Amino acid sequence: MLEIIEGNRVSELDKAFAKSEGMSSWDLMERAAISFFNWFKLHFTNFPNEIFIFCGPGNNGGDGLAVARLLEMDGFKVAVVTFEDFLNCSQDYQINFTKLPLGIKVLVYESLEFDLLKNCICIDAIFGVGVNRPLSGKYLKTINSLNKVNAKKIAIDLPSGIPADTILEGDAFQADFTCTFQLPKLGLLIPEHADFTGKIEVLDIGIPEPFLTSFSQKKYYVQKKDIPSFHRKFNNFSHKGDFGRILLIGGDQGKMGAILLCSRAALRTGSGLVHVLAPLDERLVIQVGAPEVMVVNDFSLSDLGIFDAIGIGPGWGLEVDPNYFEMILQSFNSPVVIDADGLNILSKNPNLLKAIPPNSILTPHIKEFERLAGPFKDQIERLEKAREFSINHKVFLVLKGAFTCITCPDGSQYFNSSGNKYMATAGSGDVLTGMITSFLGQGYDSLSAAICGVFQHGLAGELASVKKRRGMVASDILETIPQTYLNLDIE
Repeated sequence: MLEIIEGNRVSELDKAFAKSEGMSSWDLMERAAISFFNWFKLHFTNFPNEIFIFCGPGNNGGDGLAVARLLEMDGFKVAVVTFEDFLNCSQDYQINFTKLPLGIKVLVYESLEFDLLKNCICIDAIFGVGVNRPLSGKYLKTINSLNKVNAKKIAIDLPSGIPADTILEGDAFQADFTCTFQLPKLGLLIPEHADFTGKIEVLDIGIPEPFLTSFSQKKYYVQKKDIPSFHRKFNNFSHKGDFGRILLIGGDQGKMGAILLCSRAALRTGSGLVHVLAPLDERLVIQVGAPEVMVVNDFSLSDLGIFDAIGIGPGWGLEVDPNYFEMILQSFNSPVVIDADGLNILSKNPNLLKAIPPNSILTPHIKEFERLAGPFKDQIERLEKAREFSINHKVFLVLKGAFTCITCPDGSQYFNSSGNKYMATAGSGDVLTGMITSFLGQGYDSLSAAICGVFQHGLAGELASVKKRRGMVASDILETIPQTYLNLDIE
């Protein structure tokens, strides 16, 4: 699992690692360039048109020059665009500039005709994590011109103009791909920058994960390879009781689809027994839509102890008696999952927060979280409010969206790497609630349930959208859940 560290500590990390390995900063830069080159070859083999690499005066520009050399030597047509006099550039920039092949085209930005870039590839190596103020002057002019060009655009480390840890002021390079080295920067994972980052690729440059731990700020990036370690193992003698008995509470007239999606998702995730507490006159919706589910409409709260996990909220409505909700929370001694109308009832009755069992999992989208925790000006403030909320109420928060963030009671935060834009469809959150509740019921601790649920939910969305894209619906996501186990090689 990758650490996410502050941008101003990245250079400190690079220097510490280079020193520990007895290598120079240029050697580490060469590793980064080779990593980018290998990624580029996979995606743009035999690209026929010219590749323009825009190199700023610092080490990001040095990366760009090293990439230019490797691409030119491999037969690509490359042009380098510079901005500063050679002597005003960083030492590693100067080294890589002197290593450029003799035949490579070097242009000064003032003389560049941007119309020539049409249908080419433009690589942004102007500024990396070091940018600490809005773009201006020749750099802003260049970025604005590049953003208007019809070309494939790739940013090295960060799109120029995007700050590593704060919100963009002004303009920035609009990338189709951002290739960041070793670890993602927080600035790549927030919605305010979505129009600039494109598809994010984290490229390995050989810094081992244990070394990154010494720079930990309790923010982590969860990748596919991390997921198997969070999963429980079952044996051939495991029976349906071992896979968990769960209760899902929700559903109201006209809203039974939400709890149906939730219950079907729990079944597909592997729950042994799924019960739904829903209105009696609506039970046929469940029993026809999911015959494997048991429907109850009158349940003694003293019997809640027979369940391994409870999920509350999908389609529940806002007319639920808050006292009844409180009694449910007080009658169950294990973590619960709360979503949708359950969250809305909490926001209207904040006194209920103290009744939530410790280590429960709340799954709000942006508006639901705002109603719970109050307004915030941007994603950075939202993440800090989430951290405070989780610590104060001893709960896990799953802040849904691109790079869904799981915030823990100890203040740590886990950013998810799976999923895509096609998952923004009605019922997707109900599927997630069913998955997380299922994992809790199967005996997973709250963190493992949240991480596995969130990642596999995103992965199911990716798999389902391959053929359906914008036409994908929540039912497609839940039907693809079993394929995620195959994809992850989870038995």
